[in-house]
Amino acid sequence: MDDALPVPAPDQSARPAVPPPAPPMASPVAARPPSMARRLLPPLATLAGVAAAFTYVGLVDPNETGHYPVCPLYGLTGVLCFGCGGLRSAHAVAHGDWITAFGDNALATVGYPVFAVLWVVWLVRARKALPVALTPRPVWWWALGGVILAFSVVRNLPFGSSLAP
Repeated sequence: MDDALPVPAPDQSARPAVPPPAPPMASPVAARPPSMARRLLPPLATLAGVAAAFTYVGLVDPNETGHYPVCPLYGLTGVLCFGCGGLRSAHAVAHGDWITAFGDNALATVGYPVFAVLWVVWLVRARKALPVALTPRPVWWWALGGVILAFSVVRNLPFGSSLAP
């Protein structure tokens, strides 16, 4: 005589008898790339914004008091930040005077052509439907921060007074 208890059968109701249907497959037609106008809109809109800003600064002289606010850091502490003199620099560039622009803010004056080159690369890549994202490694961001910090410190020291606006 077998004293073993009967083992219940596994519950079959928990498992579906038929597997669920597969999700619909993607359309065999490849997605069309954005049109030329849609690809060129961001770089051209950026150019329009920069041109408008330089036009305004070129027309409204920052060397005359009362047109622009004072730099908050300079106003509160008398310390020049890396951007102090940037409006005067942009005004000089708008008038074609690169020497005066460099004297007002050397860092910004060097940055204008760098921005122009990056903008042209952006425009060309957008026109050719190539990926436009530039992803510099962290070392480049740290280097840029170091240059900005060094410029800010040196222009506030007696021997760096030639960098002050």
